[in-house]
Amino acid sequence: MHHPSTSGPVPPSPPETPPAQLDAPAMPAAKGLPRYVVAATLARTADGGAVLAIVLLVTTSGAPGWLAGLLGAAITAPHLLGPFIARRLDTAKDGRTVIVGACLLHGTTLAAAVLLYPLTSPIVPGLLLIASGVVGPLLTGGISSRLPAIAGPGRLNQRRAQGWDVATYGIAGTIGPSIVAAVSVSASPSVAGLVLAASTFVAAAFVRLLPYAPPPAHPAEVPSPGRTLGMMAASGPLRRTLYLTMVVALSVAALPIAAVASTDRLHIDSAAVGLLTAAYGLGGLAGSAGAMVRPFTADADRLMSRLAVAVAGALIGTVLASTFTLALATYAVAGVLNSYFFAATLAARSEYAPRHARGQVFVWIGALKITAGSAGTTLAGALVTGAAQLPLALAATLIAVAVAASSIDRRLERTPATT
Repeated sequence: MHHPSTSGPVPPSPPETPPAQLDAPAMPAAKGLPRYVVAATLARTADGGAVLAIVLLVTTSGAPGWLAGLLGAAITAPHLLGPFIARRLDTAKDGRTVIVGACLLHGTTLAAAVLLYPLTSPIVPGLLLIASGVVGPLLTGGISSRLPAIAGPGRLNQRRAQGWDVATYGIAGTIGPSIVAAVSVSASPSVAGLVLAASTFVAAAFVRLLPYAPPPAHPAEVPSPGRTLGMMAASGPLRRTLYLTMVVALSVAALPIAAVASTDRLHIDSAAVGLLTAAYGLGGLAGSAGAMVRPFTADADRLMSRLAVAVAGALIGTVLASTFTLALATYAVAGVLNSYFFAATLAARSEYAPRHARGQVFVWIGALKITAGSAGTTLAGALVTGAAQLPLALAATLIAVAVAASSIDRRLERTPATT
């Protein structure tokens, strides 16, 4: 179900698809969704695990920590440049070709950086990692932009497929670092990096096997990256999707930092911190499973605000948890609710983005979400020295402010239509 994005008042939601149509299996989804899940999981595993592989490669070589941080940033910071190449997703005759090229480039440059690091100046692998980072958003938001054409008609089909998409992020975020850690111990960080590079090559093959979808518009009708961002700012639902996504990403990024700082308060040792982050990850996987089995069918715009409030409540729960058992429970609940929120943002991108700029909308929001998450980790690290729970309390407050802003934004948007 598609809701065109326009500036001005939010258009009324179209009538729900009849139950018979909602429940009918979609042939493209039946064939394409399993391939999509494999492709997305493999590509995102490489994208998510690459930073750890590079950091381990540098530190185990005896190089200083600042170089490890610099090369790690070389593959993450360029994600913000992704939207400026994402226009090709909307102009190409076959968007699969663009994503296949991104997977191959990411894998090739990552492998080359790993192999050349011991042999050349760090500048060379640094430049190669920048190239990997630039195409990284095409492995995340870019692949997600293919999902609406695969999932089939009907809101329920789309929402269920978006639950699968959230699961690929959760699985990749869990197994990516795990693979890197295991292979680094059993072999070396270099081999771990090469394994990640190989996974992008396999992902490229599965992307190529996805069902073909025709280009959404003539290339001349596809806006530039700047115009796309302006269009998102002018469209109420997309504007709210953007800032709620960024605020929640910035806020939940404080959870791992707060977990590390909570050892004294919860009377646990540092080894137990991993259980808190694991509870959050498992909660995320449970939330994505819930979004698959029983998808929400409410309007995505309002749903995002409600779920953002729920995430803020979960963060407050982690602040108030006075025992390790309660902390485990609240971290798990935060993971569940964040996955539901993420699924709602994917639905909003899908339903409110105009067809001729859908790929760019997905990549813009994905890239800015990653940037916000990195900023959240940095801010939490700076604030946690004062009080262990301060970052989470401030994060929950920030989400509450953003939700209040979205409510006012929505009300002001409706006012012209009723006068």
